[in-house]
Formats: sequence, structure tokens, C-alpha cells
Amino acid sequence: MAQFLQNIKNALAPASCPATSRYASHASRKASRKASRLWGVLACAILAVFFLGCEEIEEPKPWIRVERPQMLFTDTTLLDSYDKGVLNWRLKTAYLERWADKEIVTVRPVFVDIYDSIGERVAFLRADSGSLDMTFTYVYAYGHVYALTPKGASVRADSLLWNKKDNLVRTASYVRVVSEDGDVLQGVGFESDAQFDNWKILSNVTGIFQDAAKRMKDEDKRQAEAERLNAPPSSSSQAAPVAKPAPAAKPTPVKPTSSPSQSPKPVAPPRPAAQNPAAIQQKLLPKSNSGAAK
Repeated sequence: MAQFLQNIKNALAPASCPATSRYASHASRKASRKASRLWGVLACAILAVFFLGCEEIEEPKPWIRVERPQMLFTDTTLLDSYDKGVLNWRLKTAYLERWADKEIVTVRPVFVDIYDSIGERVAFLRADSGSLDMTFTYVYAYGHVYALTPKGASVRADSLLWNKKDNLVRTASYVRVVSEDGDVLQGVGFESDAQFDNWKILSNVTGIFQDAAKRMKDEDKRQAEAERLNAPPSSSSQAAPVAKPAPAAKPTPVKPTSSPSQSPKPVAPPRPAAQNPAAIQQKLLPKSNSGAAK
């Protein structure tokens, strides 16, 4: 290879001439520089071909089939559920997929608006992920579930499951509810209607109540006021009912203290009033006969 390159260099080198003019010498140097450049380019090309010929040829990798979902949405997607023509709930998500061999749709995250019977938005739910079937018979939300009830209470749980058959929301996990008054209730298990209007915690319930004593007093006052308002009004113009005369009391017979065989003791007559002694003496003296001596 080196001999081949030397032969090319010798062939491109200009022939020497002992009797040349100054102009011929300048032209010769210029031609020599061009020949050197051409030789350098040619040498680089030969070296490149040599090294490329020595490179190993990579074999093509075998084709691998990648499983992909049958349905895939990576943008904002809305799913609406209707009950007798009335909007029941609306699910909003940024990622939705469904595989061909499954009837389950997976979404993440989950934002659900819940509506009442007249189509008014009454509750809200959000979660990290969720799943549902194509016929919307259930919706399962899991991961940092948060729900807001119509009355302003908030529900936090690990998961919530809505079943269309009975239209109830349930979970068997830990749940924490903060009421609209600021009370905190927590326990295990939860059940509510679809609108989160009526709910209950199933077991191990504990709570923290805000201003319990004051609220109990206020509740007692409200109950007393309600009873007073519900009592029948007393009118001053209405005549008072006449009281019926009481029946005469029957004389109670007095039993004698002594036995019947004994006669009652005589009662002493009342003492006469004081009189003149002369009059009393006159009454005690015997009366004289008419034939007595005068």
C-alpha cells in the first residue's frame, strides 16, 4: 500500500529542467502545490475506503410486535352518563385507554361532576385514576379520592365505587369526612347516595366536634322556640269556660265512741247569767197562803 502511494506521488511530481526561466520556476512551484493537494485528497479517499471496508456489518434486528390498546386518547376527553334523558354525571380525563380483549376503560386522572334530577350540578369528585365498563354500570375511582357534597362537606378516601344498580357509592377503606360545620368524622367503610346528600360511616367511628357545648345550648334554644311557636295560641277575647259546680259533700256519719249498751252522759245545761241576790232569795222563799195573818 505504501509503494502504491509513492508511485502516485512520483507520477504527479513535475519533471526537473536545468535551464528554466524565473517564470517557469514559479509555474512549476504552483503546479507542485496543486499536485500535492490532489495527492492529499486522493490519499484521504483511499484511506476512507479502506477503513469502511473493514467495518463490521450489523445484522438487522428481528421485528418485535408491540401490544397497543385498541382505544387511546391522550387529550381532554369527556364521558357523559344519562338516566332517562337527564344528565347523571360527567367524567373528564386527560388519558383514556381500552384494550381489545377487555371491556374495561382506564382513565387518569378522574374529574367527575354529579348532577341532580333536574340537571343541576350538586357534587364533585376527583381521584388519581379510575376504571369503568363500556356500559357505565359502575365507576371505580382510586388514589387520593376527594368528594364535595351538596351541603359543603368533604369526603376523603382511598377508593370509592359507584354502582348503577342501586345508585349508591360505597367503600370498605378508611374514610374521613369534614362536615360543613367543621366537625371531623372518620372511620372504616362508607355508604352514600349518588349525590352525596345522605351518607354514613359504617364502623370504628370517631369524631372531633367544634364548640360542642355552645352548639348544644343553641340547639336547645331552637327547640324551645320551635315548641313555643307550634303551641296553640291563647286568645284573650275567648271566654273562659264556666267551671261546673262541685257536688255537695255528703255528711260523714260519726260513729259513737262508746258502746251501744252505755247511755250517753247528760250534758250540763248552760250556766245562767249573773242575777241580783235579792231577786234570787225572793224566788227561793215559799209563797204565803192567802189566809195567812198579815
